[in-house]
Amino acid sequence: MCLGIPGRVVRMLDGYGDQLALVDVAGEHRKINVGMLPDDVFEPGDWIIIHMGFAVEKTDAAGAQSALAGLELMGRPREPDDQSR
Repeated sequence: MCLGIPGRVVRMLDGYGDQLALVDVAGEHRKINVGMLPDDVFEPGDWIIIHMGFAVEKTDAAGAQSALAGLELMGRPREPDDQSR
């Protein structure tokens, strides 16, 4: 697993060669390129690990929590409302 930021897919965006997803990252919606994972299908609710605007790994809730824990070890405090993520 690479260290990255976890996000949850809100929806796939039309066009863009089916390579852009709208993703909830710590409560903020961002456009994320999923083109580096051509064999994966993304649906609302799926968790991904993001590095520099690209999805680098599809994961589950446990993997997202692990990524958050790694970020916390590096000094990023968890926001009070992040407990549900």
